[in-house]
Amino acid sequence: MTQRQVQMRLGLGALFASLFLAFFAIPTWVSSPSNVGNVILSPLFWPYALAGFTGLTGCGLVFSGLRQSRHGPPVNAPSEQPGAAWLRLVGMALIMGLTMVLLPRLGMVLTSMLVFVSTALLVRTRHPITALVCAVVVPLVLYAFFAHVAGVAIPQGNLLRLP
Repeated sequence: MTQRQVQMRLGLGALFASLFLAFFAIPTWVSSPSNVGNVILSPLFWPYALAGFTGLTGCGLVFSGLRQSRHGPPVNAPSEQPGAAWLRLVGMALIMGLTMVLLPRLGMVLTSMLVFVSTALLVRTRHPITALVCAVVVPLVLYAFFAHVAGVAIPQGNLLRLP
């Protein structure tokens, strides 16, 4: 499978997922009261935003795939260590289990940072500095938005209390 085929398949899959969410899943399974004053606090806003971002990502992947050459080197070479995939699977299961254990103790923000970093290390990202910066910045920005702008309580831990 070439890079173009991967881009096209992922893009089309994201577009179909976006359409499924927007036209079937969200209207069917997400209910919202009609008197919600702030549109951002509506239970429908974020699912539709997620569907829209998924659709935009799909369009970007399709257009990126169309710009690449039809014939290129294969993307997936056979692995020299077939057991490595099982180790990553076990590692991801451990990260998920530790997430459940750490959430009440450390809080959502600090646990999210640790999970982001450990997942980035597990998959051996090509951009470790970017992953580290995002692991710190994204949870803090989301906390600031939801706690101070939207007025939604974010679970705090026993060790660290954010303002």
